[in-house]
Amino acid sequence: MAGVTSFPTTARVERPVRATAESPVIRAVLISVVFVFFTLFLLLPLFVVFKEAFSQGVAAFLAVFRDDATASAVRLTLLTAVIAVPLNTIFGIAAAWNLTRFHFPGRSFLITLIDLPLWVSPVIGGLIYVLVFGANGWFGAWFIDHDLPIIFNTPAIVLVTMFVTFPFVARGLIPLMQAQGTKEEEAALSLGANGWQIFWRVTLPKIKWGLIYGVILCNARAMGEFGAVSVVSGHIRGKTNTMPLHIEVLYNDYQYSAAFAVASVLCILALLTLIIKTYAEWRAEQQLAEAARHTDLSHKP
Repeated sequence: MAGVTSFPTTARVERPVRATAESPVIRAVLISVVFVFFTLFLLLPLFVVFKEAFSQGVAAFLAVFRDDATASAVRLTLLTAVIAVPLNTIFGIAAAWNLTRFHFPGRSFLITLIDLPLWVSPVIGGLIYVLVFGANGWFGAWFIDHDLPIIFNTPAIVLVTMFVTFPFVARGLIPLMQAQGTKEEEAALSLGANGWQIFWRVTLPKIKWGLIYGVILCNARAMGEFGAVSVVSGHIRGKTNTMPLHIEVLYNDYQYSAAFAVASVLCILALLTLIIKTYAEWRAEQQLAEAARHTDLSHKP
């Protein structure tokens, strides 16, 4: 047609470039860097720990745990975890339930407070409890007068351990419960179920893998905490030393094999925790994906 400019119909169409279309050399370099870092910062330290732990033989390794101070450190570590983890589990479930099922003034502030121990140095957390429950603290004199000392005693260790570990369960549950929504709870309520029945029969089965994930992280941090416990324990050998503190004492006393023997136990616990955590995280992600699918289906006409 007159007055119409014709354009070539064979315009060049550029194919989109894949983000992972690096050359084989670049891929090999990146993979090699990852494996080098993995070996240097994970596998090699683990190898050194176990090598030094058994450097004097299996009999010497087992003899370390027959020592009264070592046995006391193991018992105190387990006792602290047995007390702190269940209490933080109850708190985490309650916090996640309130934050995902209700809207109220101060909700955002409460979420910020839950994250606070993740951003505050554990040493600062321990110092706070010394200022509150120490001999010259706000309540310390009252407890001492009633023969209930907190600082440099087991209660202080439990308190600071609870402080540094209480976000883990709540943070493991909040995203999962937000994704799942409240439709099933509302359906159970309309059928006459009470609050406890809804929790035990509807909510808990849906969040169990997220709960296990949070509990595992909480337990791992409780057994391995050093900074906050170091401030409030007083380093009383055989009384207030947990396993991490006892490892430091043994190392400073030049008992290297014994120190690495105790450290190897924490490494084994850490590896087991990692395996269980990976499985629980995978199952929790499956629950999140399933909850997202149900949400998408419920919004379709």
